[in-house]
Amino acid sequence: MNIQYNDKSDLLYIRLDERKQQVMNRKVTDDIVLDIGKGGKIVGIEFLDASKRLDLKRLLPVKYKLSSKAA
Repeated sequence: MNIQYNDKSDLLYIRLDERKQQVMNRKVTDDIVLDIGKGGKIVGIEFLDASKRLDLKRLLPVKYKLSSKAA
């Protein structure tokens, strides 16, 4: 998963599937667009006017932990 935010265009994009593939855009609302890939699966979600719709301070920067497996 990859999350990108462009503050100039106020666009937040969440990429769920990193594989290269052709996608079809489906506008769900005036400010949400889904990228639909192979098999009708959601590949990405685009939020227009993101700062007006989402609490970006809570979302960005994304924090995560990697757990190491003991060998």
